[in-house]
Amino acid sequence: MWNVLLSFSGLVALIQLLFLPFFPESPPYLLLQKEDKAGCLKAMKQLWGEGNYHTEFDDLMKEKAITKGMKIMNVLEVLRERSVYPQLCTMLLLLLSLQLCGLKIFQTANLQESIIPYVSLGVSISELISIIFCSSIIDRFGRRMLLCGGYLLMALILVLLETSLLLSDQFFWLRYCSVILIFLFIIAYGIGP
Repeated sequence: MWNVLLSFSGLVALIQLLFLPFFPESPPYLLLQKEDKAGCLKAMKQLWGEGNYHTEFDDLMKEKAITKGMKIMNVLEVLRERSVYPQLCTMLLLLLSLQLCGLKIFQTANLQESIIPYVSLGVSISELISIIFCSSIIDRFGRRMLLCGGYLLMALILVLLETSLLLSDQFFWLRYCSVILIFLFIIAYGIGP
């Protein structure tokens, strides 16, 4: 039934796509990029009702004044900008390593075929936990602390994961520790990088 589970996310995306035209544009988008004050105020009124949204509008106006001389770049312009190459390379390397190492780790751990769907479900739950946890602590600790802590935690987890994979032939229970470490790695990745 994994194909039904996978298609469920497509159904949710289709519902969102159908209802999207009925929602207003984002107020920051309307004001900062389209320079449409009336549209921004109308969207705020539609989203927040008759409440007091003038403070948020004033904040957007201040942001507009600060970014007035800056050019908004599209994706191709960002890719051509040499100053962001180190960040792009780091991000691509990290994303590719995450995509390529997952299958190999599950194969190395010699997990039974019947357990793999539950492991996949656990990966999704780990991602959800990391999103919820990160959004609740990011304001308290700041991005720099979460990035540094996340990378250090990921490094420690990878050392433990490698050790458990090397010893999984000798100790059967270490296979399941490997799966738990993968979940923890995903949570550390979601909280930090």
